[in-house]
Amino acid sequence: MASHRLGVAVFVLVATAILAAESEPNQVESEQLQDVGGSPDAVFSDAEGGFKTGDGASETVPGQAETPPHSIETGQADSAGRRVSIEVGSDRVEEPVADEELENLQAEFDLQDAPQQSEPVPTPRDHFAEELVIRPLLSGDMYTSFQFRTRWDTDLHRGKKVSHYRLFPKSLGQVISKFSVRELHISFTQGFWRTAQWGQPLLSAPPGAELWVWFQDSVADVDGAWRELTSVLSGIFCASLNFIDSTNTVQPSASFKPMGLGNVTEQRFLRYAVLPREIVCTENLTPWKKLLPCESQAGLAVLLKSEKLFHSSYHSQAVHIRPVCKDSACRETSWELSQTLGIVFDLHASGQSKREWSLFKMFSRTLTEPCPLASSSKVYVDVTDNPQGEELFDLSPAVSLQTQAVVLGDRRTFTVYDLLTPEPYGPTRSLNILLKWRQQVSGDMQRPVLHTERYVSGYGLQTGEINTLLYNSHPFRAFPVLLMETVPWYLRLYIHTLTVQSKGKENKPSYIHYLPSKDRQRPHLLEMLVQLPPHSVTKVTVQFERALLKWTEYTPDPNHGFYVSSSVVSAMVPSVVAMDTNSTEGRPLFTTLFHSTEESSYFMRVYSEPLLVNLPTPDFSMPYNVICLTCTVVAVGYGSLYNLLTRTFQVEEPSGGLTKRLANVIRRLRGVPAL
Repeated sequence: MASHRLGVAVFVLVATAILAAESEPNQVESEQLQDVGGSPDAVFSDAEGGFKTGDGASETVPGQAETPPHSIETGQADSAGRRVSIEVGSDRVEEPVADEELENLQAEFDLQDAPQQSEPVPTPRDHFAEELVIRPLLSGDMYTSFQFRTRWDTDLHRGKKVSHYRLFPKSLGQVISKFSVRELHISFTQGFWRTAQWGQPLLSAPPGAELWVWFQDSVADVDGAWRELTSVLSGIFCASLNFIDSTNTVQPSASFKPMGLGNVTEQRFLRYAVLPREIVCTENLTPWKKLLPCESQAGLAVLLKSEKLFHSSYHSQAVHIRPVCKDSACRETSWELSQTLGIVFDLHASGQSKREWSLFKMFSRTLTEPCPLASSSKVYVDVTDNPQGEELFDLSPAVSLQTQAVVLGDRRTFTVYDLLTPEPYGPTRSLNILLKWRQQVSGDMQRPVLHTERYVSGYGLQTGEINTLLYNSHPFRAFPVLLMETVPWYLRLYIHTLTVQSKGKENKPSYIHYLPSKDRQRPHLLEMLVQLPPHSVTKVTVQFERALLKWTEYTPDPNHGFYVSSSVVSAMVPSVVAMDTNSTEGRPLFTTLFHSTEESSYFMRVYSEPLLVNLPTPDFSMPYNVICLTCTVVAVGYGSLYNLLTRTFQVEEPSGGLTKRLANVIRRLRGVPAL
């Protein structure tokens, strides 16, 4: 009833305004306008009922009555709510209206009567930036690393639901809020990074699929949330993450710390799992690209062509979500989504006869425009190994903008192409970076300070030994590393055989955490803190025994073997910059008083190769042989017995056959009586 009365009031208001406008003269002759304005620059202002001259003065047009503003007055409340009095000109209409309708009506009239002013555009609360790093390798291969970062100034763990998403993908935002996720890190990698030939990648990842998640401390059932989260992520990324269960999930005690805000030490909110046999293909790349604001329609993402990306020696795509500081004061937090993609294009696999690379040769596409939603879009080309005067390769188009940065403890020089400026595109409005080597230079990249190797030794299918090699190539500094081994339950470790040796001597770990496995429930977890001497190789060995599985637990191809996930090595590695003793020659003397600088060490996490172990495998062809033999015996034995039991025998008189008739014919010819 109240809404009906409100409609009547609005109708009366509109009708009264129309009658008032028609009853008043509102026409002005052009001669009067010229006399009053004195200038042809006079402009009308319909909202004020007058006009403005060139100097900004406002006057009322003669013959036009001034319409009083609308007014709303509230009276006493009755049983139906408040009584509203609407005055238009000299007419007054009174209707009882509810409180909520009264507020809406008041806001509507305030908006109509307010002066039309241009309000400042609010600053967006989310930002998107994209980068591409190109690094030529001395082996002739090309390493490219994409990074897309989306930052959103909001709190997804707040009580009220967030429903508006602009740049941040809604699917991941709902996952964070529903499962109370603090940090999420997931990667899909095809191939293995060759450290000796390629150096150190910008971001390491193990072969297969890796997932580790930090939950909020408000989660009561972490294992239940972990199971549901893996199923949801399996659908989002079209991966086999639903195969993650308790048999391949561990809870590290020291190897993984939050990468964002908050240094939480309660490891019960952390879950880590690896699927080393996961195959990465187009169906994983497509949903990854759809998380980008521009998808693959504009910006650097147009280079992500599946048939080129997967025709490479190494391919790794990852998604990292973490909370970060909103500003320098860090009073508020923001959510940061980083999507990274690393690719190594092989010189020989690409079918090129000469060492010449370009964006078109690598991706079959060129860059024409940045992503319209990106606040920063740049391409960095590493020219550290191409100093002036000793150019190993030519880079075109040439730009003057260069920058230096310390990356993984090494000072690197980059040529910068800013896609938000028209300079890189040239007259063709297309950017195709071309890198052409002047001379044939071969060799390995500078070996990183820390890297690792892993292999299985032994003979037979009963016992074996896992060997892990930790390399410290620093000439004079020793540093500790944290080694984490995750071994499936069907490889039963003998911890009493654990040995750590460096330079032929025993190296006793200062910290060991071991969680034994349970058959068909959880894997082995071994973490240890080992001090690596300078310029040394540390060998960690442990023996194991192979278990015999049930015939239903074998994979469809059991003779291929069973995969063991990579070892994880975490350490604060001494910087290569601090290793250079000649770098202090051009610096002030007081800088040499302090041995530790910001560049003295950096955090690194490296992964070893996954292992492929053979288990005692029964002859799965034997059931087929048994079935065939059994069917043969049953058919022959039972068939014969069945015929004997069911067949009826009858005695018949033998009739003369063909032989007897021929014999009688011969006897007649001889005159002998017939038989």
